[in-house]
Amino acid sequence: MGSFSIWHWLIVLVVVIAIFGTKKLRNVGSDLGAAVKGFKDGVKDGTTSEDAAKPPQQVTAGKVNDPNTVDVDAKTKS
Repeated sequence: MGSFSIWHWLIVLVVVIAIFGTKKLRNVGSDLGAAVKGFKDGVKDGTTSEDAAKPPQQVTAGKVNDPNTVDVDAKTKS
């Protein structure tokens, strides 16, 4: 039960083509290739940009004294 010979792989290929058809296998292959290419581009773009690694900063409009706003650090239960 060692490695498979070329005849085993040819039989497997014929069965797969008979089940799925050549058009379906071609579509799956092209989709897989596009996914791998997109992944490689995403990894390449993500590592070269230092700005993408920084999280966006929170922007506040200034100190607003709204009576409905509760500051959880300042309010303690006694």
